[in-house]
Amino acid sequence: MNGLDWAVLIGYFGVMVAIGIWSHKRVDNVSDFFTAGGKMPWWLSGISHHMSGYSAVMFTGYAGIAYTYGVTSFVTWSFPIALGIAIGSKLFAPRINRLRSRLHVASPLEYLKNRYNLPTQQALAWSGMLLKIVDVGAKWAAIATLLSVFTGISLNQGILITGAITAVYCTIGGLWADALTELGQFVIQLLAGIAMFVAVVLKLNDKGIGFFGAWDEPELRGHGEPLVGPYGTVFLLAFLFIKLFEYNGGMLNQAQRYMATASAYEAERSARLSAILWLVWPVVLFFPMWMSPLLVESQKPDGSDSYGLMTEQLLPHGLLGLVIVGFFSHTMAMCSSDANAIAAVFTRDCAPVIWRRARTWTQGQGLRVARITTVVFLGLSMAAATQVNSPAFKDIITVVIKWVAGLMGPMAIPMMLGLLRPFRRSGPTAALTSWSMGLLAFWLVNYPISWQIEGGVPLQYQVSIPLAVSLVLYILIGYLKPEDTPERLAIIESVNTDGDGAAVAVPAEPRDASSPSGV
Repeated sequence: MNGLDWAVLIGYFGVMVAIGIWSHKRVDNVSDFFTAGGKMPWWLSGISHHMSGYSAVMFTGYAGIAYTYGVTSFVTWSFPIALGIAIGSKLFAPRINRLRSRLHVASPLEYLKNRYNLPTQQALAWSGMLLKIVDVGAKWAAIATLLSVFTGISLNQGILITGAITAVYCTIGGLWADALTELGQFVIQLLAGIAMFVAVVLKLNDKGIGFFGAWDEPELRGHGEPLVGPYGTVFLLAFLFIKLFEYNGGMLNQAQRYMATASAYEAERSARLSAILWLVWPVVLFFPMWMSPLLVESQKPDGSDSYGLMTEQLLPHGLLGLVIVGFFSHTMAMCSSDANAIAAVFTRDCAPVIWRRARTWTQGQGLRVARITTVVFLGLSMAAATQVNSPAFKDIITVVIKWVAGLMGPMAIPMMLGLLRPFRRSGPTAALTSWSMGLLAFWLVNYPISWQIEGGVPLQYQVSIPLAVSLVLYILIGYLKPEDTPERLAIIESVNTDGDGAAVAVPAEPRDASSPSGV
């Protein structure tokens, strides 16, 4: 990097902070901070939903998969996400929007107290927050890894720089700041991605390698196969099912994008736009990664540095700075949206249960606590980032695929399926049993059982078995021990009723001191 690259990077950081300051004027209460007051246009929500699913992990961990295996990086990652969101546009997006418009909640988990009970809500809230700390920590580690390639600064310094700047704009501006910065980040990603695509095509031409003829080169032998190595059919099917839940609200931040739109129909349009972007745009981003074995030799066994090395070699200064900004934009988009989602869960769902004073907060006090919680979450995730590549967590892609994908299912199934009429018989017993047994299955498959098998349990089973256990138990217990009370049925009907008129009356439980909302 030279002075021009640094100027582009510093200018980008300045714009992100300015957006946060401008967005601050639009945040008057907790609802504005967490759900944009339900006033976000569908197209902005869709772009924000799309961008909040990216991070620098794509340019490290998935770049390594592309370098090693080829197109399976697209087939087993962005394609399942696109398909999952497309299905969720009908199945989940309108219902999650009605959580805000009908039940007047500001957190995706806030409705669980009445849909199940308080212990279920708390179990899902606390475990979800802990998982998010690890997940976001992997994202900070990914961007710091790239930053070290370009600048030579240490991993911890890179984590501190990116985390501190993200904390400024997302803390003062809330979800509005997240969405508007993600719009800017989408434009940057578009320019940087096209620049890198063109640079790789030109470099291949210089080597006498045609656009389509590249796949015949010895270095890319087998790279055109859609399912190879550990990423086989079972992994693809498991990942599709996982992403159906994760990217439609199971990891909370995407649910907020659906809640932020004005109506259920606009939430559906938002999801469709995000699905189209996930299907088309990653092909442009992945193409340079697929070609990377022809252009660079990775210095790391997992190939995670291949994209960074290729960028340094191919792009002139200025454009190099733009691509580096693109790396930052991906990670900051996802991490800021996660921070806002977790702040919503803590402020609305957890604090009123563990802290008596939280039950009587004014709007101003709740907003201040939301901002403090955002900073605390970012700090904890940055601390977790320093442990990535340790014996406990291992490398970045292991954290993202094994830990996050493997643990997400048990936490998301009660939340997501609890919205749907066919699962109305499943109550708190089904929810808590499926959650706890899914977590136990994750531990057994990844540790005691894996230790007894030479080479360990294959990756596809590490991520699929916990979800399968949770899903089967949630459905089975619902039929064996139905807990569909009139109050729970009323909540389900309120989020399944077509139209966006007046809110459906929900028979509420007697409000007690531990209730964080008036649902």
